[in-house]
Amino acid sequence: MSLTRLQPSASTGRRSFAATLLGGLLLPTMLPRLAWARDSALPVPTSLPLAAARAAARGEPLVLLISLPGCPFCELVRRSYLLPARRDAGLQAWQLNSQDKRTPLIGFDGQVTTAAAQISAWKAGFTPSVLFFGPQGQELAERLVGIAVPDFYDAYLQERLARARKAL
Repeated sequence: MSLTRLQPSASTGRRSFAATLLGGLLLPTMLPRLAWARDSALPVPTSLPLAAARAAARGEPLVLLISLPGCPFCELVRRSYLLPARRDAGLQAWQLNSQDKRTPLIGFDGQVTTAAAQISAWKAGFTPSVLFFGPQGQELAERLVGIAVPDFYDAYLQERLARARKAL
């Protein structure tokens, strides 16, 4: 065996360098996305009447995002609109997972249900959907379903919020 066979070839060295360079360039851009996915969940209510009462006490509607794990549009609504409004303006925004058939949830009728069953009862299975509720479980504004035009989504959301606040 010759020593030249043990040394990496020029092309192997270039591939290794290119992989290192590419990793060094891509990893910093991927880290915010990894943190984004981990940090972007809204809280999940255990009791809809309690969450709605807390919202009403602040003069706000209960805002519920109907979400699906892995849904990029749900993530966009959460990350770009609802989380900032919750953090900066105190919006009472929560989320329900449309596939959650296990976690107990107290419905507006006081009965124990699950998020999946409640969402089905509301006929709100399309994700993302944002619903606006008053303290007795009445919908206060038209649902915001989907995110067809992201450029106008904030305007649509603000319009629904204004209607829901007025209806309180």
